[in-house]
Amino acid sequence: MATPSSKAGTKGVPREHRRRQMLEAATEEFGTHGYAAASLPAIAARVGVTKTLLHQYLGSKEDLYVACLVPVGDRLLEAVREAMAEGGAAPHTPLRVLHGIFTALEGRREAWFVLYDTSLPPGGEAARRASEYWAAIDGLAAGGTAELLRAAGSTDPLDADALKYVWRDLVATLVRWWVKHPEQTPEAMTRRCARLFAAAATIAPDGRPG
Repeated sequence: MATPSSKAGTKGVPREHRRRQMLEAATEEFGTHGYAAASLPAIAARVGVTKTLLHQYLGSKEDLYVACLVPVGDRLLEAVREAMAEGGAAPHTPLRVLHGIFTALEGRREAWFVLYDTSLPPGGEAARRASEYWAAIDGLAAGGTAELLRAAGSTDPLDADALKYVWRDLVATLVRWWVKHPEQTPEAMTRRCARLFAAAATIAPDGRPG
């Protein structure tokens, strides 16, 4: 998934094309190393430009991160919204959401870690924008988990709150596993998740197979 070095720094390259190359390289750098450890010279070298030119196009390191974050956050948020709006039986919603997330990330899987970057400096624009996306996605998750529990006969708000946290960690874990298995397509991952959910459903409340 590495972005190959190119001659983006040579004359004659359209400005928007060059900017897109910079953003692709930066997304990979931030997603692979995290904001704190990401290197602007490495991003510039990846597309064959100087660090100065990178700054001229996209501003500071934080500006560059936000420019990478927004399309990632928008794409994932829209994928979750569309999956939840499809309707149908509530038990199928988690799989639709997961398939939407996997599909949105395909071809740029490390972008997940741009959105969920734990190394962002607190109090800055980057942290603020990221937290807005987290809150929006968490809000959708809260509604979805509550709906799932209602379909199962539970209206306990604490059940819904607990399941929201379980779901958030489960999605993050599945994406991390997927990143380590690049041969797995979004469709294959969705089928795998369906098998895992089916197996988990056979576990009785006392921890023994039902």
